Amino acid sequence: MANSGNDWIEVTFDWCVNLLYLIAQHLGVTYEEVNVWLFVVTLPTLLLTSIIINICLALKIASFNHPHSAPE
Repeated sequence: MANSGNDWIEVTFDWCVNLLYLIAQHLGVTYEEVNVWLFVVTLPTLLLTSIIINICLALKIASFNHPHSAPE
């Protein structure tokens, strides 16, 4: 399937594509549907959620280090 010229890239790519085809067959949908759900919906949602959580935690840490937040 892959045509990169690098064996390990081709093996990895082929393995991933075959896995997506297997998942699609198991779910009764097409390869393209699995691809869209994975790379257009699920992964960006997880990435955005992770970024939001990291920002919230960074703000929480920053508030602990703020000199006005110390009890008097």
